[in-house]
Amino acid sequence: QVQLVESGGGLVQAGGSLRLSCTASERFRGYTISWYRQAPGKGREFVAAIYWSGGTTNYAESVKGRFTISGDNAKNTVALQMNSLKPEDAAIYYCNARATGYNYWGQGTQVTVSS
Repeated sequence: QVQLVESGGGLVQAGGSLRLSCTASERFRGYTISWYRQAPGKGREFVAAIYWSGGTTNYAESVKGRFTISGDNAKNTVALQMNSLKPEDAAIYYCNARATGYNYWGQGTQVTVSS
């Protein structure tokens, strides 16, 4: 069982930046690590992913050019750098680690963006 712990959420003004981190209890080798978010009254939506084998990344259209996902294998950590934040980016952000037969979620970290 992989434990995922998110950190880095908080309150920021529109146009500002935050850096979220997802730290795992074991190596991410072979996993796809993704960030999802869920705003009040809405479903959980995909934000970004990094494929640990090769480092390929993928982003939702709504965050392309503003968010960057990156991984640090030595620290078992995946970061999500969020720039030019908008009020519509406000949500609980969740880390997900997925591999064949495995699917793990963190508890989430709150991001609030004031206009």
